[in-house]
Amino acid sequence: MCIGWVNGQSLDGAWKLVNQNGKPVTDREFIKIYQDNYFSFAIKNVSDNHFIGAGGGPFAYEDGSYSETLDFFTLNPSQIGTTNLFKLDWTQGKLVLSGNTKEGMLVETWERISDSKDLLTGNWVITGRKQEGEISRSNPGARRTVKILSGGRFQWIAFNSETKEFSGTGGGTYTAADGKYVENITFFSRDDSRVGASLGFDFQVTDGEWHHSGMSSTGSPIYEIWTPYSIGYKGK
Repeated sequence: MCIGWVNGQSLDGAWKLVNQNGKPVTDREFIKIYQDNYFSFAIKNVSDNHFIGAGGGPFAYEDGSYSETLDFFTLNPSQIGTTNLFKLDWTQGKLVLSGNTKEGMLVETWERISDSKDLLTGNWVITGRKQEGEISRSNPGARRTVKILSGGRFQWIAFNSETKEFSGTGGGTYTAADGKYVENITFFSRDDSRVGASLGFDFQVTDGEWHHSGMSSTGSPIYEIWTPYSIGYKGK
């Protein structure tokens, strides 16, 4: 029996692809995060954690009509900037997306992992760094680094939406409480061997911005300032 959910059902949170075109998805892990009208996804092999691809950008959902606009898409960069339309259905608590793509008809079933929220839940863009005690600010443009957190999952992406250049992505699970932020890496486009590592940082949210400090994966000190994407990214 299908259970219809109201059109206002939120997509925010983390999701896992469980079926694609009638076939169970077991050999790959395909995780998608929705937050603040933006989405990102990453795919890896289950057997060896090898990174396969990533994509994301703005989305819109209203009255069963759903669309995605690609800001980055490693599997086919020529599609960056295009908008894909889908039908969205809620079936037994799962999200079903169906539509015609350049590769043919696509039907995907997604299962929600979590819609939990915390102080850092949001879609962020990096706008500042501190070096030698001085904070330098930047205005993100076509070339930007985004970090989306929702449902206990995170993904960062560095890309250029105009040149379609992709610099890298990584992500996994995280916790954020009592000023401590911990990332547990489950995929990393630049180095599969980093999967399984955990990194701890200090954080505080000041005037709506996320101040993030600690040591990078290479052992270098970092201090980053992340601004909500809707505020920090002004577009072209």
